[in-house]
Amino acid sequence: MREIDVKQRAFAMPLTNPAYPPGPYRFVDREYLIITYRTDPAKLQAVVPEPLEVDVREALVKYEFIRMPDSNGFGDYTESGQVIPVSFRGRKGGYTHCMFLNDEGPIAGGRELWGFPKKLAQPTLRTEIDTLIGTLDYGPLRVATGTMGYKHRAADPSKIKAALNEPNFLLKIIPHVDGSPRICELVEYHLEDIVLKGAWTGPAALALTPHALAPVADLPVLEIVSAVHIRADLTLGLGTVLHDYLQRPARGSIRAGEKALVL
Repeated sequence: MREIDVKQRAFAMPLTNPAYPPGPYRFVDREYLIITYRTDPAKLQAVVPEPLEVDVREALVKYEFIRMPDSNGFGDYTESGQVIPVSFRGRKGGYTHCMFLNDEGPIAGGRELWGFPKKLAQPTLRTEIDTLIGTLDYGPLRVATGTMGYKHRAADPSKIKAALNEPNFLLKIIPHVDGSPRICELVEYHLEDIVLKGAWTGPAALALTPHALAPVADLPVLEIVSAVHIRADLTLGLGTVLHDYLQRPARGSIRAGEKALVL
């Protein structure tokens, strides 16, 4: 294969058979169970990277179970994890702390493109008679169980749409071949072309079990604040870099105090 062919075909690994296709990534009938709870503020501060800021007075975490039955390029899968309400220079949004799912394509694509902190596990989201049930198993062990009364009350669609339109923040890390960090960036992305098909609220409960490699219980549940069940179509927008932790100058730029080299 010629070098020019490599450059033209290079999108994702493996070169000749990428783990996921190019976007756009459209999701149809995406279903959420989001349980918001209060946790230990010191533990919350310890996992949120600057320059993001958390409200330690509220100390909120959103535990999410997401069912995605129809996803462009990714197929049919489910994921689960924790999103922390944060602010960046006065703009409120959500920082994805951890995410577990059961599909290779979105694990690879999510980590390589955006910087989603995704790991392989077995989450589920289903309705059992009168209860919406979300679970997360890491190997043979159950590490999270969330329940909510099924469609007890309609949620305010304007508030749900506003929440879905908030910015989302990720910490993207890709190592160099010598093991040192090559990319370490704070990334922002948005959900786009959102079609809200329904939103409901009701009583909820959440149980988290300690696990060495799926440490969702490290942010313990102190109080359930609210819960929402959402169905929507949406597109997962690509990201922009907000902050480079390695602070490398842009290519071709000159640091303050330096002189250009004249050849």
